[in-house]
Formats: sequence, structure tokens, C-alpha cells
Amino acid sequence: MSAAPPALPVFVPGDYKTDLKPVWCPGCGDFGVLTALYRAMAELQLTPELTAVVSGIGCSSRLPGYVETYGFNTVHGRALPLATGVAVSRPDVKVIAVGGDGDGLAIGGNHFMHSARRNLDVTYILMDNEIYGLTKGQVAPTTPTGDKTKTTHYGNPEPAVDPCELAISFGATWVGRAFSGDLKGTVELIVKALRHRGFAFLNVMSPCVTWRGDDQFKSLKAKARPLPAGHDVTSRFEAFKFTRETDVLSTGVLYDVKSPSLNDRLDTIKVTARAGAPLVTVPEIVKTFLPSF
Repeated sequence: MSAAPPALPVFVPGDYKTDLKPVWCPGCGDFGVLTALYRAMAELQLTPELTAVVSGIGCSSRLPGYVETYGFNTVHGRALPLATGVAVSRPDVKVIAVGGDGDGLAIGGNHFMHSARRNLDVTYILMDNEIYGLTKGQVAPTTPTGDKTKTTHYGNPEPAVDPCELAISFGATWVGRAFSGDLKGTVELIVKALRHRGFAFLNVMSPCVTWRGDDQFKSLKAKARPLPAGHDVTSRFEAFKFTRETDVLSTGVLYDVKSPSLNDRLDTIKVTARAGAPLVTVPEIVKTFLPSF
């Protein structure tokens, strides 16, 4: 009689915690996002050694240090280029990019656009606090028009951008919006984003109690409401109706369509390129780029 196979590991949220304690301000909304990510990873039983969490620079970009996976805290606005390299070279690894609105929409805006249009197989979680928190409260791309910050004493003169509107316009195939004060709802949306094949963008409204004040949490909580039942997630037109909201904050899946990811298209190209041709060896590739003189 053969022995029973060993039981597969069962991960609980605590298994994804590192020994590093978060240094966010008490009351920061990023705590809710981190807790939701732990629970979502446990629900999907993500294997730590087959998961990578990457970030740029900012308060929220500290997150990879708190998750027991491969992680990389890169430079400002550069989370998605690194995520691209990991996702393309190791398609067996689940890649999660995280960061703030300043990091992802200002200096990193160009990478956001191209990652979305390529339908990169990455889950991108944007922690949106409508301010530059780490650098002490300067105006950011999502700061509402008219709001006072350290750099807009008389009120922000610029129009704010809606991250979800941008993501849909750029070509993201899954776009959702959450509020970090709603832990259950944020977990559900992260799970859906992680299950999606292609570029999944989740904008999480994550209050900054230090530079936006306690009122931001209260205001977001009062405005948050789920998307109406029957919302057509396959329609860009319908999704855009829930962007640029001011009096309400609609949460849920705004847009969800299926389209070949970048890795899917690269796989097709590999098959075409190799059809009838001998495989190129690594030394031959190196020789191509390093010819002898």
C-alpha cells in the first residue's frame, strides 16, 4: 500500500506577513490595502516564491517590504517597467505592482499608459490619497481642483485626473475602484483583479490622515456606494459614466473584457518565429550583440 501524498500547504493571511512592521501614520488608508492584499492572496492560495510585488517610491510603495514574496522597491514612477520585465521573463510568476497616485500618474504616467495598452499580465494597485504624502503634502495629479495643499495655498488651479478613466482609455482590460475603509469590498476586488489575465487596474481610495486630514476618510466613506446592479462591465461607454464623480464614489468593477495579454501575443510570435527554423542557442544570441573586432 503506497503512502498518501503529502498535503499541499495551506496559506493563511498571516503567512504573507514579514517581520518588518509598517511605518505608515496611524490611521493611514494603506493599512487597509495591505490587510486586504494578505486576505486576497490567502483566498487565492498564491505561492510566495511564485509571486512578486514591486513598487516605485512613496508612502504606499513601502508595501513590498511587508509582504512575504519576492519584492522590489524601485525608483520613482518605475514600478511598471520592472513589473514588465518580471512578467515577460517569468510568466509563471504572479506580478503585483503597487504605488501611489503621484508615483503612478505623474512621473510614472508614461509607463501606466504603455503597460495598459500592451495588456501586460500584471495587477496594478494604485493607492490614491490625492496628495504627495512622503514629501510632505504637495499637490498631486488627483488632488481635487480648488483644494489647498503645501504648494497650492490659494487652492489647486489644475483639473484633477480620474485614474480609472485613464486606465480604460489606455486599453486596460480590467478596471475597478475600491475604498480602503471597506475591507471586505477591497478584498473582493483584489481577488478579481488577480484572477484577471491581462492588465488589471484597481484604484483604491486610501485616505492620508496627515496631509488630507481626518475629513478625507469621513468624506470618502459618506460618498462610497457600490456600482448599480446590472452595470454592463463590457461597455466603455457605461464605465465612463462612473468616472470623474464628485458627489459620490462608485466602487466595484467598472470595466472587464477579455483580450490576449502581451505574453499571449509573444507566445504566438515565438511559435511563428520558430516554425521550421532551428532554435537559436544562447551563445549565438550573445555573439550577435557582441561581435568580435
